[in-house]
Amino acid sequence: MTHSETQARESRRAIVTGGAGLIGSAIVIALAAEGWEVACLDLREGPAVARSVSCDIANEASVSEAFATLGWDRLDLLVNNAGIAAAHGKPLVDLSLEDWRKVLDSHLTGAFLVSRSAVPLMGKGSAIVNMASTRAFMSEPDSEAYAAAKGGLVALTHALAVSLGPAIRVNGIAPGWITDKTGLRDVDHSQHPAGRVGRPEDIADAVLYLADAGFVTGQILTVDGGMTRKMIYAE
Repeated sequence: MTHSETQARESRRAIVTGGAGLIGSAIVIALAAEGWEVACLDLREGPAVARSVSCDIANEASVSEAFATLGWDRLDLLVNNAGIAAAHGKPLVDLSLEDWRKVLDSHLTGAFLVSRSAVPLMGKGSAIVNMASTRAFMSEPDSEAYAAAKGGLVALTHALAVSLGPAIRVNGIAPGWITDKTGLRDVDHSQHPAGRVGRPEDIADAVLYLADAGFVTGQILTVDGGMTRKMIYAE
């Protein structure tokens, strides 16, 4: 039976790392609403619609154990969404090697480890989506570790797309300002050409698109309300 025929008979399966977080939860919920069987790999419990498996994605043994616990023999979608911003805002001279490694490991090394375990389960027509950031292309001060981690994910995305194609498509998403907070100021919204700050559901919609975009691979989809396209001059 081909992978496509299997998909037609069974619910498609997805793994979302960091599925207990703001964006991750929205992705999990959106996939489940579309009929996907979803597993959440996180140190915290994910949404009730998913199967939560405790996993430190930056730890090789923990990733192996999580996949063994999950026990799946096939996988249609992997969303490498997990990552921390623990060192964000620390000046370079105060950034410890431990902080640097912790941030890079949570984003980049984690995506490598989980992808390496996932690929043997993935057949023709499956997809990987890596969660990058607009901070891979532009920065605020004192964000070196986070920017480097997200920039690494951009490069990992096109490298995997070439290595794993044509069976597995690999793309990335670069979110801009995404929040579920209320009470934002008019200026917060108006600096976006789309007229508003982004919501977690905007990123979930992008994941759903990339899961089935059969002629799209090796790409980074920027989802930021147009903010990175707006030229800003001091008055």
